[in-house]
Amino acid sequence: MAAKQFHKFKKYAVLFISLVLIVSMAAGCGSQSSQSPAKEKILNFSWAKDIGPLNPHLYNPNQMFAQALVYEALVQYSADGKIIPWLAESWTISPDGKEYIFKLRKDVKFSDGTPFNAAAVKKNFDAVLANSKRHDWLAFIRQIKETQVIDDTTFKLVLKEAYYPVLQELALIRPIRFLAPSQFPDSGNTGEGIKKPVGTGPWVLSEYKQGEVAVFVRNEHYWGPKPKVDKLIVKIIPDSESRVVAFEKKELNLIYGNGSISLDAFKQLQQSGKYETKLSEPLATRVMAINSNKGATKDLKVRQAIQHAFNKDAFVKGILFGTELKADTLLAPNFPYCNLGLKPYEYSETQAKALLEEAGWKEVPGKEFREKDGQVLELEACFVSTDAIQKSVGEVLQGDLKKIGIKVKLTGEEEGAIGERQKSGNFNLIYSDTWGAPYDPHSLVGSMREPAHADYQAQVGLPMKADIDRLASEVLVSTDEAKRQEMYRQIFTTLHEQAVYLPLSYLTTIAVYPKNVTGVTFMGSQYEIPFAGMDVQ
Repeated sequence: MAAKQFHKFKKYAVLFISLVLIVSMAAGCGSQSSQSPAKEKILNFSWAKDIGPLNPHLYNPNQMFAQALVYEALVQYSADGKIIPWLAESWTISPDGKEYIFKLRKDVKFSDGTPFNAAAVKKNFDAVLANSKRHDWLAFIRQIKETQVIDDTTFKLVLKEAYYPVLQELALIRPIRFLAPSQFPDSGNTGEGIKKPVGTGPWVLSEYKQGEVAVFVRNEHYWGPKPKVDKLIVKIIPDSESRVVAFEKKELNLIYGNGSISLDAFKQLQQSGKYETKLSEPLATRVMAINSNKGATKDLKVRQAIQHAFNKDAFVKGILFGTELKADTLLAPNFPYCNLGLKPYEYSETQAKALLEEAGWKEVPGKEFREKDGQVLELEACFVSTDAIQKSVGEVLQGDLKKIGIKVKLTGEEEGAIGERQKSGNFNLIYSDTWGAPYDPHSLVGSMREPAHADYQAQVGLPMKADIDRLASEVLVSTDEAKRQEMYRQIFTTLHEQAVYLPLSYLTTIAVYPKNVTGVTFMGSQYEIPFAGMDVQ
């Protein structure tokens, strides 16, 4: 009897254990399902042109926002306009202003795992100096006398003269940012190219199809807060209208940047109520540079007539939809050394026509445009064809100048071609934003002395060009604040009176994104985009 009961108990025990195992396995399967990998967070963004080879020491076709994703500087220009520590934890400056000693962050690595140290800093500085002619626009490069490694985390920079904007220019996206020494070409000359774009920044370029797409992923070696999304996909869409369509079809979940879409489209997206939108504070000036050394614009009266003929109020209201303030001076009064009380050129067709008459450009009965000595008063205005706002500026300028008898030929070209025109002077008027923070006014003034940007060509025909260049050279090495202010006053007053710039508005940067995207902000510079702080919910 006892044996029979035992076998019965054993039978039920086995059955019970089997049921427990089945339930446990089922629960285990359910647990595995609930712990499946989280959905990949992707930020889909668009840019008008290819990001380029991302050489930190070169310029076009490298795109600045993309260079800044991979490469970092010793110091950073913050959103509130201050210079803050970055790859350098701290620095000291000698009493004579000629020596800077930087203490570097410890345990920073390049994205390939190799160490960031003073030797890497010196190697990058020296590579830039080896190609110094490329960087003549930047006065800081010309002031570097010597670079020294003190120890693994201490770097010394020696200058020829005191140069007050050193830290501001070290914060620039190029050319002083840091490529991993492992990725230098065998020749050591980064001007010839690099192996791979490897920096200390929060992002790593993981996929790249030229002219189509670039994919960035999180740098797992990053020393600071890592990006919140797993991937940043940059899709190349040259046309701004196509960019809006892609955004509305949810192929993009971020529109960001000055000129990325028309402000008309921005207003429509804003008013739809479907998306979040933001506008930055004014960051730079929209401006047309006027060539003082080519054709009719050699004449001061013609340049002054253009100033009076452009209806800035109508432009700001009709094209910019009131999102920006009209610009009466080359730089806004809130920029350092620029609150000068210069008298604006008032909008007046009557005054503009009178100036053209004085310059000998006469109205001809039955003809639409003015003539002198049988020649039609025609000017060429150039702009980047893929930039919606630049194109609109050209069209408004064409219409306004037509009212006073000036024929304007509009030439829209790709960015590289416009850059070449700025260097060569092959324009009467050319769109040329000021650089904004942290460049203005020192970098802008410094670059005016070299034919690298539109500024030199706009000024080269002026009889006082040598004086402007002399003042530019002196102001950058001045250690006397009062004298520095006076020299800037002379420079900007002369340029204003000579009418070689047509300031349009003080530009802002836009952002449009769906409500599930968070952390969208602006930086102190228009050239960097803080993707690392953005998230997709």
